Amino acid sequence: MIVQTLRALILIALAVGANTAQAQSYPTKTIKLVVPFGPGGPTDVSARLVSQMVQSLGQNVVIENRPGAGGATGTKSVATSDPDGYTLLIGTSATLGVVPALVKNPGYDPIKSFAAIAKVSDSTTILVVHPSFPANSVQELIAYAKANPGKLSYASAGAGNQTQLAAELLLARAGIKAVHVPYKSGAEMVTAVLSEQVQMTFPDVSILLPLLAEKRLKALAVTSAARHPLLPNVPTMTESGIADYVTTFWTGVIAPAGTPAAIVDALHSAISSGLKSPQVQETFARVGAVPAPDSPQDFASFIEAETQKWRAIAKTAGLTAE
Repeated sequence: MIVQTLRALILIALAVGANTAQAQSYPTKTIKLVVPFGPGGPTDVSARLVSQMVQSLGQNVVIENRPGAGGATGTKSVATSDPDGYTLLIGTSATLGVVPALVKNPGYDPIKSFAAIAKVSDSTTILVVHPSFPANSVQELIAYAKANPGKLSYASAGAGNQTQLAAELLLARAGIKAVHVPYKSGAEMVTAVLSEQVQMTFPDVSILLPLLAEKRLKALAVTSAARHPLLPNVPTMTESGIADYVTTFWTGVIAPAGTPAAIVDALHSAISSGLKSPQVQETFARVGAVPAPDSPQDFASFIEAETQKWRAIAKTAGLTAE
């Protein structure tokens, strides 16, 4: 028994020593940062900034866009990569919250398949309508839907997308119905409202600010817990009478499960320092997002809470996807 115990301790010591040595020399080659969506959009903003932060460790960072299956394709590719710190992922509320809530087996577990490194940014989505739409508040929109059954419709960036769940949560909480019209992208769904093909949608604030400033769209409510600093006159959904309604689009950096803690800490330190940069904060502010630095442990807990929240939302809305 003593001999077996000693052997086990030696093996553990050797493993710890190997991981420590690996972490001390990390990084020694180019790091790949996977973005599970196509080029453009708020996720790419986070990716570009994160790549600059991680490059402070002394190696180049290459961004690889791997879209498909609502973000599941790129996310799964990282989950099955070597846990050596050289393949990282921009995780989002969509890939780590919405997809696992709707798809029974997306090919990864949002908690068990990854090592959380750092939350990067947080931004609100906004309920918007065309300026000609008669409602000027959420309650007026609800009254319109009840008075005009079958006439209200909303656009999403695709079936099972976070924008669909945001709308369906409102419908469920308000006790109203609306026709879902899915599009291929966030840009297309916004265009659908601009051209009055549908009445409402829930885009991310990053693509809305110019349109709201030009009064080409009308904002009824933000979905964040507090009002957006650039839109102080737009109430939250909670202030608008929709209880327990908080959804945001967030991004963060994760690695495959099993990545050595020392490597996670090195990456977290680089990203956390970068998020304090005035230039980074200014870049996020231009797209309406805010930096959201967090410890690896807190970020892991946040991901777990988000997973549970979106599962509850999907259940409330009665949505599933295969």
